[in-house]
Order: sequence, then C-alpha cells, then structure tokens
Amino acid sequence: MKLPISVIILTYNEEKNIEACLKSVYDWVDEIFIVDSYSTDKTLEIAKKYTDKIYQHEFKNQAKQFNWALENLPLKGTWIMRLDADERWTHEAFEELEEIVKVPELNGIYIKLRIYFMHKWIKYGGFYPNYFLRVFKRGKGKIENRMMDEHIIMEGKTAYLKNDILEYNLKDRNGSIEEFIFKHINYAKREALDYLAMKYGSLKPETIANIFRGKTEQKRYLKENFYYKLPLFLRAFAYFLYRYFLKLGFLDGKEGLIFHFLQGFWYRFLVDAKIYEIEKKSKAENKSIKDIIKEMYGIDI
Repeated sequence: MKLPISVIILTYNEEKNIEACLKSVYDWVDEIFIVDSYSTDKTLEIAKKYTDKIYQHEFKNQAKQFNWALENLPLKGTWIMRLDADERWTHEAFEELEEIVKVPELNGIYIKLRIYFMHKWIKYGGFYPNYFLRVFKRGKGKIENRMMDEHIIMEGKTAYLKNDILEYNLKDRNGSIEEFIFKHINYAKREALDYLAMKYGSLKPETIANIFRGKTEQKRYLKENFYYKLPLFLRAFAYFLYRYFLKLGFLDGKEGLIFHFLQGFWYRFLVDAKIYEIEKKSKAENKSIKDIIKEMYGIDI
C-alpha cells in the first residue's frame, strides 16, 4: 500500500537526474508532481513515464516556486514531500517513514542527506549528518521567502529520520566539477543578496528562539550571528581551516580536499566578493544598496 504522500519536485533541465529520482519514490507514494521551469532537454519526456501530474511555471527562486506549488496544485496527500531531482530515497528510509507518518501528533519530518561529490561520500568536515525538514503535513508548512538556504517553516512536533537520503548529482557522472562550479556561482549571488537584505533590507536573521526548531536552524543562527560578524574575506579562510582540520575534512581524501576547498573556501570567498562588489558600487555611485540591487538584478530587498 502506498503512503499518503504528495511529492513535489522542482525541475529545470534535469534529464540526467530525474529518472533515478522518480524511480526511488514511484512505488512508495500516492502521487508525484513535477513543477518545471520550461526545460529544454528531455526532463519532461522522462517524467511522463512516472507521472501525468506535470506543470510548468516561471521560476523566480526556489521558495516562490515551491510555495506556488503548495497553493496551486491539486494536492491530495496527507503529507507533502519536497524532493530535489538529484536526491534518491532508499527502501530502508521509506520503511522507516512508513511507521513515522502513523504518529498522529507529528507535523514534520527531518531527513538526513548523504552527499556524494565526484562519486565519493563526503562524510567529514561537519557536512554529515546534514538535516533538512522535507516531509510535512499538508497545510502545516511552507517555505520561507529567501533567495538562498530557504527552510520549510511549520508549527508542531517533528521527528528525525535515521536512514540516509542520497544526494547524487548525475550531471557530474564523468567526474566533471563544472556543474558544481556553475551552480555555486549562482548560489553565491543569491546568498550575497540574502545577506545584504538582512543588513540593509527587510530580511530578518535567524533568532535564538528558532534554534529549538531543529539542527538546520541552529547552523543558520551560527552563520548569521557569528560567521557574518567576522571580517570580510578573512572569514572564508577561517571557515575552511575549521572544516578541513578541526572537523576532519582531510579524512575525505582527495575528493574531500576538492570539495571542502571549493564549497568551504572558494564559494564562501565568492559570496564575500559579491557583497564587496555591491557595497563598493553603492558608495561609488552614492546610491543605496537597495537601489543598486534593484538596478543590477531587478529585485526588491
């Protein structure tokens, strides 16, 4: 018997990932929804083999796209599952989930991601276990409106899944890191804009009260209230040293060195470079940060 779960997958040109993703949930859930941002590859052709619930909608950011799905799709499941195209559920995880969703007082479930990079599980550097709230009762949650690192927010009791969910991006099947780099260039812009929205706009940082909601909120609180208080650029060096040495990232081998350097130093340095670029432009042109971001990206903060 399938679980009363409506799966929502946001896609754009995911032909290499989508089939493995869909296969991992197809036999376990009541319905699967694809919300596509007008893919130009074979994403939808592949998806049609597993579901006829396919929608297309203009993409602005992950939060707005997912909240649009919650508000507009004919969802029937008691539970909603957010699933990325490069993630795969295992039989063991579903067998555990099958028991958890029977607990009446629960409203949300955190999953534990096992992230692979260049075919290697990144186990150290503070990157595992990595928890995210990805399953919640319909009507009990939504995604907060952020450009980056958006979380599902909800009220009520939660549980933590013990079995891992796999994140394995098949776009990097040949060991290429180009996809990773291009993706993180976009991430850096989005995270810089969120930081500037906290500093100059309407976005509020994580409060100490929210850290009791879960481990992901605790990590964000530390980033926004401690990491961002450190000097620009220097903090990227400090964070890499913390991850690679104190959190034993070097035990992940050569692949770990590449991953922790790119994700823990290069990416964080790029975020700071984007922040510096926008703030410098604001001073040079004697315009507010809000006006500069509006001119550069068409976004109101």
